[in-house]
Amino acid sequence: MTAKRRIAALIMTTVCLGMLAACEKNESPESQPSTNTSTNAVTEKPAETKTSGETDKPAASENVGEAYTVLAQELRVPWVITFDDDIIYISEREGNIVKVDGSKMTRQSVHLNKSVHGLGEGGFLGFLLAPDFAKSKMAYAYHTYEENGQIWNRVVLLKQNGEQWDEVRALLEGIPGAANHDGGRMAIGPDKLLYVTTGDAQQRELAQDLISLAGKILRLTLDGKIPADNPFPDSYVYSYGHRNPQGLVWNEEGIMFNTEHGPSGDPGGHDEINMIEAGANYGWPDIYGDAEKEGMKTPIYHTGEKAIAPSGATIDANNRLLIATLMGGALYRYDPAVNKMSVVFEGEGRLRDVKIKDGRIYVITNNTDGRGIPSKTDDRLLLLNDVK
Repeated sequence: MTAKRRIAALIMTTVCLGMLAACEKNESPESQPSTNTSTNAVTEKPAETKTSGETDKPAASENVGEAYTVLAQELRVPWVITFDDDIIYISEREGNIVKVDGSKMTRQSVHLNKSVHGLGEGGFLGFLLAPDFAKSKMAYAYHTYEENGQIWNRVVLLKQNGEQWDEVRALLEGIPGAANHDGGRMAIGPDKLLYVTTGDAQQRELAQDLISLAGKILRLTLDGKIPADNPFPDSYVYSYGHRNPQGLVWNEEGIMFNTEHGPSGDPGGHDEINMIEAGANYGWPDIYGDAEKEGMKTPIYHTGEKAIAPSGATIDANNRLLIATLMGGALYRYDPAVNKMSVVFEGEGRLRDVKIKDGRIYVITNNTDGRGIPSKTDDRLLLLNDVK
């Protein structure tokens, strides 16, 4: 880490500690409203007005001290990484998709039937290519929108048409949203079904309400229907009692894990790793940390009073989780076999997502969201070179 970044990190740590002390209990470590008014901050813009703009821009390819290679830079609040063979796609919260194809970077527009609402932690979040993308050019997306003065989230099916993406149809709408706690992670499980995380939309009680889609992990067929074997009849709900679930991953045995933000304020921290079971209640807001209550699951690991704000997660060849963190500003490795977590990469600020492909680890920084300290080239897609 350069001296400049060390100083910036120290300043950011001091600021975050001050913010954390002032947080209310029902706000996540990540969820303080941004006061950043720079052009890098997420703003609400109608998705249908976007253009591809900076297409065919050269992607970065510099090696930095052999710790990582910069594959793309000047990303605008990126959220998730996904792969189509050697082509990388990255969603940006303002409502674009960035395509990185070797040394070429293209910002592609997304045309939606309902505009992206990019306030706070909302926006264009989850993005996932369909299993038959090579043939169908279809993908799934999760985004925040506003309707009749209320904030919601929706899951939509997109189709790639040249250098743009067009909404085909909505699969699920009316997921409660808010300035913070919007969830947004999507993954296709070993059962070939679509899993979607939703936040409690800053209404804690919704996480325990089985009628509400907030504070849940949802399970859908790939065409948006309710699977016949879901744990609750005629319901998309797979598990509940979640605050703001983020990472979503399965090990080689098919066991599902999620990462999740714990409470803020006093006490703070208690960010979680959970082992997800169908129909289980993960306790928010009734329990967190080591607390127990009949009928509720405690996490398999939590961070105590230290807040790291876990985000995207993946799993390595040894069944260990790699977790990108925002407030933690590091990539963590969690080993379920010994129930320990350790830092394996740090020094580049906030990290939003992590993926492994062909044994190589990719991360995206998240310093331009109004809560980080961005460099002139942030945000960036990094290929890590020396993580053991």
